[in-house]
Amino acid sequence: MDIKKLVVTAVVLACELILIALVIPGYIAWICLGIGAATASYFLYAARNVHNSKIRKPSRQISILALLSMFIIPIIIGWLTLYLGYLSIATALLATALTVEFFSNYLALPLSVYHRYLELNMTLRPIHRWPLVTLVVPAHNEEKVIERCIEAILEIDYPKKEIIVVDDGSTDKTYQLASKYRTKGVKVIRRLEAGGKSGALNTGILIAKGEIIITCDADSMIGRSALRMIISRFQDPSVSAVAGNVKVLNRTNLLTKCQALEYIVNQNIYRRVFDIFGVVPVIPGPLASFRKKSLKEIGFYDRDTLTEDFDITVKLLKTKRVVQALSDAFVYTEAPVTWNDFIKQRTRWNRGTFQTIIKHRNVFGNPRFGYLRNLTFQYIILSMIFVPFVSVVSIIVIFLAVLTGYALQVLLVMAIFMLIQTTYSFLAVQMDNEDMKLVVLSPLFVVGFKELRNFIKIKSLFDILSRREMQWGSLKRIGTEKKTA
Repeated sequence: MDIKKLVVTAVVLACELILIALVIPGYIAWICLGIGAATASYFLYAARNVHNSKIRKPSRQISILALLSMFIIPIIIGWLTLYLGYLSIATALLATALTVEFFSNYLALPLSVYHRYLELNMTLRPIHRWPLVTLVVPAHNEEKVIERCIEAILEIDYPKKEIIVVDDGSTDKTYQLASKYRTKGVKVIRRLEAGGKSGALNTGILIAKGEIIITCDADSMIGRSALRMIISRFQDPSVSAVAGNVKVLNRTNLLTKCQALEYIVNQNIYRRVFDIFGVVPVIPGPLASFRKKSLKEIGFYDRDTLTEDFDITVKLLKTKRVVQALSDAFVYTEAPVTWNDFIKQRTRWNRGTFQTIIKHRNVFGNPRFGYLRNLTFQYIILSMIFVPFVSVVSIIVIFLAVLTGYALQVLLVMAIFMLIQTTYSFLAVQMDNEDMKLVVLSPLFVVGFKELRNFIKIKSLFDILSRREMQWGSLKRIGTEKKTA
């Protein structure tokens, strides 16, 4: 993808953000815009230093600046403005939300384009040696998809690979179907009683012979060229883990298409920010790659959270290891096709995220954790707690604005935000060479799909605070066919 096209799109996005400030009366929107832009510029400067010096140790000042931008300044500006009487209560609340919006947009926009520039100009590291790679597939009642997953792995273009399937107490035909591939060199381990995904992964890792461990969910299909890309990144001895580019396989209805666009935007806009600093928050289950030595040193997967992939990534980052992501190592995964399954999946993800944050809460108070503390965890808190509650406030603001005669202004602001989201989606789809038809779903990420996700986050937070019993749950498998790349 031509970097000039990305820059043009980014400039258009910046102009749209400024348009928000022009529409809202008074100076408060410009102040919010300035705070967001200044903070993002600071991180952009830090990113250039990281790239030029290969040092990923930030100063303590970044943490303070991010904290002020995310929490203290938005609240002060919003309520001080109300106190001084410049704006109504509705627009004061809206100003608080705007600062958060401007910060997150201006943080992601320049850094994601800068990352893509670096990526396009990066020379693929030659593979001087071909280490043995062990692919571990945990499976529990995956009879509809296990054969497809194994066949995709067998087709991967890589000379030295070991395949281990761990059947975790399945009550269907998963074990029998996987066992058919023993003649092709696949090792199939059976755990008579289900012990959870973490236990299944640890079982596979313990008997693995490979220097590099790659885990793959049973409902996923790894692309043929993915391993070569991953091993190329592991030529850098400082890299301990690499995340793949997860794509939705079954784009069959509105829900799955929304998830497809969500994955594309998250991985091509926001995840690129963390990759620059080597602190990618999550190595996702569909395609997670690790040095086995690093896994041994941190004690493999723990069983005390619902998101073992997030937890193990944080454990690695806390030991100052570099965790990165690849946009050209593809894996195709099956997304929930019903709203009930979607809510179940996201509830587990969000509960597990809060569990992991609480488990590793010492990150917040210790500057030695670097960008994990100063960027990653603060951004997660912003997106998991602050933004959902601001979303609720925004709904109240809209209601109050309509009652007080600001309906036209609110509609105009919402329309601009939809335009911004559409442009963001366009930028992400450009970067990933994806289906442009998905961009038409962008307005749902401002009204509709966004509120549902935020509601699930808030509910999950209260579930954790109330110490409600947590279970992994299961989703219905479809078994959609897909050619891998």
